[in-house]
Amino acid sequence: MSRFVLLALLCLGLASPAQAGLKVFATLPEWGALARVIGADSVTVFVATHALQDPHHIEARPSLIARARQADLVVANGADLEVGWLPAVLSAAGNGPIQPGQPGYFEAAAQVALLEVPARVDRADGDVHPAGNPHIGLDPHRLLAVGTALHERMAALDPAQAAVYRANWSAFSARWQLAIARWTERAAPLRGKAIVVHHTAYPYFTRWLGLTRAGALEAKAGVAPGSAHLAALRDALAGQPVLAIVRPPYAPEGPGQWLAGETGIPLLRLPTTVEQSVDEAGLTAWFDELIDRLLAHRR
Repeated sequence: MSRFVLLALLCLGLASPAQAGLKVFATLPEWGALARVIGADSVTVFVATHALQDPHHIEARPSLIARARQADLVVANGADLEVGWLPAVLSAAGNGPIQPGQPGYFEAAAQVALLEVPARVDRADGDVHPAGNPHIGLDPHRLLAVGTALHERMAALDPAQAAVYRANWSAFSARWQLAIARWTERAAPLRGKAIVVHHTAYPYFTRWLGLTRAGALEAKAGVAPGSAHLAALRDALAGQPVLAIVRPPYAPEGPGQWLAGETGIPLLRLPTTVEQSVDEAGLTAWFDELIDRLLAHRR
């Protein structure tokens, strides 16, 4: 046997099974977790952001471009959440099959109905998303709808593993629906409770659980709270039974701490994406934590 053949066989033998399937580039942890649920050992998943980062404002780093260049599938949130950085990453990557409009580009927000679609778009109103509020992952029902579409896209891109993807998704879907029922029952005491939000990141979550919004620290989305607005909000909240002031992990603590000190309303850090392992366990822990933190401050 020639040295060339021996070398070729050795290279084949060293090929890792984890490298054989789809390479997925996910913009947010929840979409990376869904891809891992669907693909298991048949996919390699890279997640571009983490829970402590504001997904609106990410640098188009060379490392992200390199990952996108190698990807078979981009799983984006969409609805302009990543408009400040993802187009630059994809353009620089020069990977044709993962560009918008191609089979290797998937948008989660395109799979569900969006809330807070503005009647008009005016940048004077702050960080307005023309298509609607992009923070869909905080509704487990919408997350399930996204996964249903995603597993079919993955099956189409990788027909050899299609049966595996469909079986994995079917099993997860059944478990997730049971989890939704459990969360909904546990969170029943929260229905009708009011919260103050830092940023408009929670409308899908509040609608699912029947929470109401008593106010927002940001007078305009994405614009830092001003002292006059915070003082007016403090006065408006006087005497109202508000459960909590909630903020994403990446938002500054100062405005919420000030309002909490002025009103006695507790300030809670509520994660807007998976914080722990980017997989099924992490997804489940995320919703457990959201509900646990709110229930702990029920009055």
